[in-house]
Amino acid sequence: MQKIYGSASEALEGVLTDGMFIAAGGFGLCGIPELLIAAIRDAGVRDLTIASNNAGVDDFGLGLLLQTRQVKKMISSYVGENAEFMRQYLSGELELEFNPQGTLAERMRAGGAGIPGFYTKTGVGTVIAEGKEHKDFDGETYILERGIVADLSIVKAWKGDAQGNLVYRKTARNFNPPAATCGRICVAEVEEIVPVGSLDPDMIHTPGIYVHRIVQGDHEKRIEQRTIRAA
Repeated sequence: MQKIYGSASEALEGVLTDGMFIAAGGFGLCGIPELLIAAIRDAGVRDLTIASNNAGVDDFGLGLLLQTRQVKKMISSYVGENAEFMRQYLSGELELEFNPQGTLAERMRAGGAGIPGFYTKTGVGTVIAEGKEHKDFDGETYILERGIVADLSIVKAWKGDAQGNLVYRKTARNFNPPAATCGRICVAEVEEIVPVGSLDPDMIHTPGIYVHRIVQGDHEKRIEQRTIRAA
């Protein structure tokens, strides 16, 4: 099966539809699939539901899709750093489902593992628990969270091979591994495509069986908040 594509737009060809559910890896601006996000913007698909820890910043990452009003709903943990995200949410233009970070990561992992739901103490007694099933275990109350199964996963890795095996670098190993597994189709962008067999099997974070398409590209790697000492 040929998995390597020449560009992000080619890797998404025939995959994108209006109203689809996308799981996106990354944390802040670290490890985000910036090339695939830009290709989704250029494709013009609309009414998207996106599960991601946050939505980038105003002019980068998932913030690009908010600027063009292509997102109908965000499933996220964090709204900060993106003024347009906050504005759309507060004005009622964007639906938002808040999830604690650990819960969101586990929802993706559970969906990828074929687990329809799990119980957690996180969020008990808060608005997060409203409308969800409650159950007691050993005298403690837990709420039921559903696993996430997306139409499409988009992730960013450091290295990958022609079989789709992926290695993430440092902090980029945040939401990317669970996001990669929970999509019916997974498209990955990487900094470098290496020969099959050159990756140490013990260092592979996402096995190629989960990855359907892969593209290599150049990445901007912006710094979200730059802090330096005075001269």
